[in-house]
Amino acid sequence: MTGAAGFVGRHLTAHLAACGDDVMGTDRSEGGPDLLDSVGLDRLVAEVDPEVVFHLAGQADVGGSWEAPADTLRVNAEGTLHLLEAVRSVGGARVITVTSADIYGVVRPEDLPLSETAPLRPVSPYAASKAAADLMALQAHLGYGMDVVRARSFNHLGPGQDDRFVCSALAARIAAAEAGRGDEVRVGNLAARRDFTDVRDVVRAYRCLANDGRAGAAYNVCTGTSVAVSEVAERLMGLANRPLRLVDDPSLHRPVDVPDLRGDPTVLRTDTGWEPEVALDDTLTDLLADWRRRLPDAIPADWAP
Repeated sequence: MTGAAGFVGRHLTAHLAACGDDVMGTDRSEGGPDLLDSVGLDRLVAEVDPEVVFHLAGQADVGGSWEAPADTLRVNAEGTLHLLEAVRSVGGARVITVTSADIYGVVRPEDLPLSETAPLRPVSPYAASKAAADLMALQAHLGYGMDVVRARSFNHLGPGQDDRFVCSALAARIAAAEAGRGDEVRVGNLAARRDFTDVRDVVRAYRCLANDGRAGAAYNVCTGTSVAVSEVAERLMGLANRPLRLVDDPSLHRPVDVPDLRGDPTVLRTDTGWEPEVALDDTLTDLLADWRRRLPDAIPADWAP
């Protein structure tokens, strides 16, 4: 598993271990090879000789990709190519490549919910890099006959997520305000609607794809229902332990934001039997509780909510 020390990687490691799988994780933050280190990846994959490779590592900051588009493209696209080449040199392993629903980009209301056949029209540099990674995986299957399954994950959230992502950022700011750092909670675009899935359901989907996914196929990992960020904010504010107020912050608005992004999980459900199990209210409760626990270590004393 690449990106094993990340938000999703930690949850997937725990899920796989609970299922009795032998897991070997690697992460750059823990001394593992960088995705751009093709020699290091070759060596690692050859040593482990895995049956299944979960490729989670990459640059995941959508907002940050506008400032570093070239670096984002290299890590997500070229890095995926390096991993696929490392696996191909060993042969036989199934690769689950995880990209993003952002690759669908600009969508019309009549296009929703999005199926896996929807055109790729990425808006952000991050989305373009993930679209390139998705095509790299498809080429590996079509060109080399590799056993690759492409997971296209819509927005996911849960305990342990950092504050670069909207729901976790809201929970972090609420927890900070509860701790006495003002009564304002800064927000960006609240009108956007997203298809939110609990990370614990997401990692179950990845293991289901490892077992039952079709080689070469793409799968939306989502619930099929979108929720406005404003509703998420209201639900989180309702969990706060004292009255707070939302304040618009122009700096939190992205240069371009897709109004609604909702997927169709029919193919995933049909091929694997997967269904989401964790309700959004339970996810948000767990997310806010997690930020309350880790607030002193995660947020500096002078950080403004």
